[in-house]
Amino acid sequence: MTKFLSIERLQASYGKAQALFDISLEVSEGEVITLLGRNGMGRSTTVNCLFGLLPTLGGTIEVRGASVTTQPSYRIARLGLALVPEGRQVFPNLTVAENLVATARVGNTKQGLWTLERVYKFFPRLQERCRNLGSQLSGGEQQMLAIGRALMTNPNLLVLDEATEGLAPVIRQEIWHALGELKKEGLSQIVIDKNVKALLGLADRHYVIEKGRTVWEGSSEQLRATPEVIEQYLGV
Repeated sequence: MTKFLSIERLQASYGKAQALFDISLEVSEGEVITLLGRNGMGRSTTVNCLFGLLPTLGGTIEVRGASVTTQPSYRIARLGLALVPEGRQVFPNLTVAENLVATARVGNTKQGLWTLERVYKFFPRLQERCRNLGSQLSGGEQQMLAIGRALMTNPNLLVLDEATEGLAPVIRQEIWHALGELKKEGLSQIVIDKNVKALLGLADRHYVIEKGRTVWEGSSEQLRATPEVIEQYLGV
């Protein structure tokens, strides 16, 4: 598979407090990977660096072999990266339809073009609520909207930070099903979530982050075969 994203020895800090010390990972085209770890270990910080939201101290970030380490967020987005942020962050005073078209772009993907009609077909509930404001939606509907908004940028890589956090079980199942369908279409994904069982069924490979370092990587089969990794780095 062709490599789409490569991060090597990434370092970053918040002021004088260093948060990332040595993060390395890669994503091939059509591949789904996860970032696993307890809260505060550097998963979201890695995502912030990837999207140019936090400057790096060291290391490299490359998209299709070209460095984006110091690029501004809008240039990184134009390369085909889309973020579904933690907390969803939909525009509360815009309607569902307005949220979806606000940042839409044609993009250059191998998958079919994402349009308003296609998003509504993918998430029928959004069509039902298309005239409602973002603030009037349930948490699950907001997450669908956040995913739909990201898809409307026609990305090559979809990044989800806390994909199902705080959602009802039935909505979680809808989200996992949606991500599975996107995988079938060949959309690369980075998924952060606490539901290891669901992630094992979805992802091709996993990266475990502990105190700002990549401490383990492997396939779903390898992670299933090493429950001690889950216990050591993900157990409460």
